[in-house]
Amino acid sequence: MILLELFITFFKIGLFTFGGGYAMVPLINAEVLEKGWMTGEQLVNFIAVSESTPGPFAVNISTYIGMETGGILGALCATLGVILPSFIVILAVARFIDAFRKSTLMEGVFTGIKPGAVGLLFAAVISVGLTTLFPDGINGDVFTSPLFLITLITFILMVILSFKKLHPILMIVLSGIIGIAAGHIFDIPV
Repeated sequence: MILLELFITFFKIGLFTFGGGYAMVPLINAEVLEKGWMTGEQLVNFIAVSESTPGPFAVNISTYIGMETGGILGALCATLGVILPSFIVILAVARFIDAFRKSTLMEGVFTGIKPGAVGLLFAAVISVGLTTLFPDGINGDVFTSPLFLITLITFILMVILSFKKLHPILMIVLSGIIGIAAGHIFDIPV
């Protein structure tokens, strides 16, 4: 039963994701947490691993969640579920490409979808940010904890370095090094 549920869940996520893999984070967040497949903190860790490993984010995160939830067959079902909608849409678009190019209806659809995708990306940033910066909720103690300060400093540094056009791979490596060093210095559990 879990295999079918993984397939259907990720098929639905793949079907309604516009704007790239990160736009699916709010959908994944809602589905995975509602079903009790993992906690918010576990999901943030899966997001970090998914964006740090080679390959498309959507495939990586669906595979990891499927593996965690249903083993190897779960990984296959979740991955197939998330990629199948795009495959079907691409086949349909390829068949009717000329009609889509000239369609004012399709132009209108994409004009409406673009701000929606940006909104989903913003929601993902807020959701992941709250879980990362405030894993135990917002209270006065959070702002003085080493974990919050390290996370905040790392975030600010990465924003500055992104404006300096530092290569994303170097930023990921640097973030990992900061996390490892901070974990050893402050004895932060993983």
